Parts: sequence; structure tokens; C-alpha cells
Amino acid sequence: MEAYFAYLNDLLNTNKSEFGAYPQINWINRYKESEALDKRAKLINSYSDSSLFKGTKLFHKQISKGCLMCGMGYWTCLFITSRCNAHCFYCPAAQLKDEQPESQGLLFPSADSYAEYINFFGFKGVSFSGGEPLLYFDRTLEYLKKVRSKCDNSIYIWLYTNGLLADEQKLKKLAKNGINEIRFDIGATHFSLDHVRKAKGIIDNVTIEIPAVPEEKDKIISLLPEMIKAGVTNFNLHHMRLTHYNAPKLLKKNYSYLPAEHPLVFESELTALEILDYARKHDIELGINYCSFDFKNRFQKAGFRKQILHKLGKDDDYITDNGYIRKSNENELQYETIRLTEKSKTDGLGLMKEELRLRFKSYDQIRMPVSSKMNIPPGKTMEMEELLKRHNAPIPSDPLLFEIWKYEFIEEKLRQY
Repeated sequence: MEAYFAYLNDLLNTNKSEFGAYPQINWINRYKESEALDKRAKLINSYSDSSLFKGTKLFHKQISKGCLMCGMGYWTCLFITSRCNAHCFYCPAAQLKDEQPESQGLLFPSADSYAEYINFFGFKGVSFSGGEPLLYFDRTLEYLKKVRSKCDNSIYIWLYTNGLLADEQKLKKLAKNGINEIRFDIGATHFSLDHVRKAKGIIDNVTIEIPAVPEEKDKIISLLPEMIKAGVTNFNLHHMRLTHYNAPKLLKKNYSYLPAEHPLVFESELTALEILDYARKHDIELGINYCSFDFKNRFQKAGFRKQILHKLGKDDDYITDNGYIRKSNENELQYETIRLTEKSKTDGLGLMKEELRLRFKSYDQIRMPVSSKMNIPPGKTMEMEELLKRHNAPIPSDPLLFEIWKYEFIEEKLRQY
């Protein structure tokens, strides 16, 4: 595991460097927080039989169909607007102005362009988010109608909202035009269920989706029976993370931070695990899932990469479990990907690109390396071949094999610290 520990140490150093303007950040310390870390490990291990996606998504009872599609890579999320009318302290971005509908860095100026994108890549799940999509309800409705009329009838569609603008008329229009699920962030409304109750009996699947806020744990637990009465079928908890935007607010609180690909609030994960534990011990009749950062960072990204590669790659491309193209030549190995971009973002950069021309919009597709060329010495050839034969290989200790493993496989389970 030496190479893996070196990787984790590099993440810590990168986090510290990126957030060097905040020397007050309390990075998790095994010696200071040993009791809390041991509690986390115990809670995680207790869910070994109630987890999905290689142990990164822990759940109680069931999870939403949309969440399953997300993990399998069949999901596309359209940010209807970048503007929001709430001011949640945990929000990772400013969300102050309206911008064109966007997904994965791609702009969709018309509903037709988004529908053909869904059809071309074969997405089976679609969500509308923001910002706050109900701020621009007519726009949201337009895109919803187009997806329903132009795409496969089996597509599962859901919408994220803080609920502030949700009223019976809007909810009925969403239901009439084919919304399968609505997800409320009640953290934006001081954990009120008033807006959530409005959707009961109108939209088939009502979900509450919030970050696991440590200081609100007891309040959230007390609300679980009320959620059921309000018609909620699923409850999703997210891992709070530190960004440059929310740092001034988060750092006023006594949180500890986990060094990952982005800094994470340690107590937020512990809160989610404790809520899950409570629900199981009291047999709460509500589907609850912990949408961990590890799940999102691994499965959402790998799923999208694979969806693009299966459509745009060559017939002889070998696509790894982690969603990269493996290129091998004698004793040399390299990994590539294909990125879909706006044409305006690549003009004049001298990149090797091809045009993807659809009816309503054209894109640039760029095939590019994501790793350096790795020379495999004769003494490592057999070990490398054994590694590549594995369906899900354990993490190698050797630095070269670990570098290969990173591109081949999706890391299992929630990380231990």
C-alpha cells in the first residue's frame, strides 16, 4: 500500500497548498480524532451488506431509480440556470446570475439541442438542476416537454429544487409533462417540510436531498417520521465539501477536514453514517442513502467517461473499468480519453480534434492522453499482465503498478484515514 499512502499524502499537500490562505483549517489528525475515526470505521463496516457501487454508496431500505442510473453512468444533469434564490452556507458556488443551460461544460441554448444530445449518447436518466430551476419555470418546462416528446418514453426524469417557489400549479404542470421525481433541499428552508408536502399526491416520487449538516443531526433524525407522513419515499444525504466560495462560512464552524480530491468536512460524513445507523436500528420505513463524495468522484465521473467513449471511441479501443482508453505498444502503456467540448473553447489552440456535427448543434471531440507514457521494464511485465487480467485488482504497493491501477480500476469502499 506504500504507493497508495504516498498518493493520499500528495492529496493532503495539494489541499494545503490550494487553501494556503486559510491556515486555520483543522485537517483530520489520527491522534486527535482517533475516537471519531474509529466510530466512522465501525459504522462503515456495519453496512457491508447494505451498500452499492463497490461499497461507496451505503443505504437503508432502498434508493431512488435516478440514483441507480447515476451510478451506472446513464445520467445527464442539465443546470437550467446558475442563479439561485437561497443562501445556504454550505453551497459550493456563488450562483448569482443566470446563464445558459449547461451540462458537463457543454451549453444547450435550445431544448432541441439537449434532447438530441440525450438521444445520441443514449442517456436513460435526466435531471434538471441549478441554481434553482423553478426561478425560470417556463424554461424548465420547455426542456422537460422536449425531452419527453423527443426521447425514449422510458427515460427517468427528476428535478432538484429548494422548494421556495414550488406551488400546486407548478407541481401539477411538472407532473403532467412527465416528471418522475422531485428532490427538495430542505436545508434551504430551515428544514421545513411545508413545500415538500405540496408535492404529495401530485408527483409520484418525492425525495429530500440535503448535505449532512453536523449541527442539524438531531433535528434531521426527529424529522424522519414527519418525512414519511409528508409523502417522502427517499432521503439522500451528501458529504459537505470545502470550496473557495464557502470557505469563509464553513471555517467559522468547528469542523475537521479530510484531504481528498477536494477537502471534505469529516463531521458531515459521520453525521450521515449516524443518521443511517439510527434509521436501521429503529426500522424507519424510508429509503435513505449516503451519496458520498467517494461515490460521486469515482462512479459519476467514470460513468460519464464511459458513456462518451462507447459512442465516440474506435471499435478496437479497450475501455477500462475506470473509463479510460488503454493504449499498449510492446513494453509501453498509456491511457487516453475523449473530451467533448464547445467549439469556441478549442479554436486556435492547435489541438487534434474532430467535429461532431448533430442537427441542432456541433461539438469538438478531442482524443487526448491523460497519463504519461509508462515504460514497463522486463521485470515488471508479468506483474503488469497479472494486474490487467484481474476483474477488480487490489491496490498495488509498487508505484508503477499503482499508476496503472488508477486508470484501470475504480477504488473500492469509503476511504480509511
